Amino acid sequence: MSSNNLDTLYRQVIMDHYKNPRNKGILEDGSLTINMNNPTCGDRIQLTMKVADGIVSDAKFEGEGCSISMSSASMMTQAIKGKTAEEALKLSRIFSDMMLGKEYEDDLDLGDIEALQGVSKFPARIKCATLAWKAMEKGLQDDGQ
Repeated sequence: MSSNNLDTLYRQVIMDHYKNPRNKGILEDGSLTINMNNPTCGDRIQLTMKVADGIVSDAKFEGEGCSISMSSASMMTQAIKGKTAEEALKLSRIFSDMMLGKEYEDDLDLGDIEALQGVSKFPARIKCATLAWKAMEKGLQDDGQ
């Protein structure tokens, strides 16, 4: 697939998650709640997760922000459901490496998350893409997982 076609596909995936976010909403009943914002651009997120026996059984988000920020939150909540806290944190490290343009484990199927790979070319947008991931890391680390 040519570079232009791949870029177009990635933009379509990002816009699909932005216009049709997965896992939008708030979890109740003793779930972890993490609020974070990016003061540089005004993106904000409230991430709620249910974690039991070290497994993220559910995750939802509410927030406001650019297409990169909100689509990344949608993709992240999909990716971590059913994962152990350790697996979710590993995925976050891989995502962070991808955003920084570093080599990352590519034997792992990142699914739609790969569509955000191009963000690494725009340093000002990296914080947008990583906001939800930082919220997830904070929640799992604060929860002692």
